[in-house]
Amino acid sequence: MSDNVGLSTPRGSGTSGYVQRNLAQLKPRDRASPYNIKDFDLKHRQRQPDKEILEHDRKREVEVKVFELRDRLEDEEVDEEEIDKQCDALRKELQAKMNKGGRDAAPRKPLKAHQVHELADAKIKESERLRNALKISKDYEEGSHWKRQEERLRKAVERDSPAKNERD
Repeated sequence: MSDNVGLSTPRGSGTSGYVQRNLAQLKPRDRASPYNIKDFDLKHRQRQPDKEILEHDRKREVEVKVFELRDRLEDEEVDEEEIDKQCDALRKELQAKMNKGGRDAAPRKPLKAHQVHELADAKIKESERLRNALKISKDYEEGSHWKRQEERLRKAVERDSPAKNERD
């Protein structure tokens, strides 16, 4: 073997003695992070739901219910004009409920992980209810209590230090 790499002789080792480099070894990088942390705002930003997608889903729910009614009436062999009349009436009723925005308009049901806009909307409403329950102002900044406390301590130290200097 050359350059003192590997076994001096492969005899008795159960290998061929062939040495190859370790491709799994990670090389150290020049910088610890590929981006500057100061460029990012460290405050939590809540995902905002897309209002158009939410509106589309609500309209789709209305049309699904109308289609179910139409399908049921067609199975019962009701006249086509009567089907259209009943479907229009149901559509207007459901749209009125949806526009009214009452609790009946959207029954609470568990949301699925793929419903990101509905989840975001629900989270915003939940945060708003919690903020109102705890009487937290809208312009509250996280950690501001500690900043005020540090300022009071600093002022107290500044008041005490001139008094000590006068005594000396």
